[in-house]
Amino acid sequence: MLLTWIAEVADEPLVLDPDRPPEGWETNTWWIGPDDGPAPPVAEVVAAFRGTADGIRRRIADPPYDGPATFYVWHDELAGQLRCSTGSVGPDRLPFGGPYYPVEELEPIVEGYLADEDPGVVHLDELRDPDDEAEGEPRPFPVRVAAVGA
Repeated sequence: MLLTWIAEVADEPLVLDPDRPPEGWETNTWWIGPDDGPAPPVAEVVAAFRGTADGIRRRIADPPYDGPATFYVWHDELAGQLRCSTGSVGPDRLPFGGPYYPVEELEPIVEGYLADEDPGVVHLDELRDPDDEAEGEPRPFPVRVAAVGA
């Protein structure tokens, strides 16, 4: 199921218009939650995402889209979901409300998602100490980025 879903993303409708970012974020973002059955190997999931990025790259090359475009993947731990999106921005301007850091390796993100035993559940021992100096500041998370446009 997961591999099929990832492959299908390459053919989904895309809105790539720097003047309409909210519409693009809504249309171009996909997510999947926990799947029944055995998880596919990490390498197969990574290969599926790479194939999807290549498919999107080919799609927007004909007719040519001449702006920046980034395909990106992240594990939303709070929602227990693996998410991906395509945005008409560079990797340093992704539409997250909190801090993130772009990475080249997708394997750790996929491993984290597949190893999540309680998707969408935050355990008490994972919560921050209220006396922590960084209180209120969200923890940066990794996002796999791939340029698919100019």
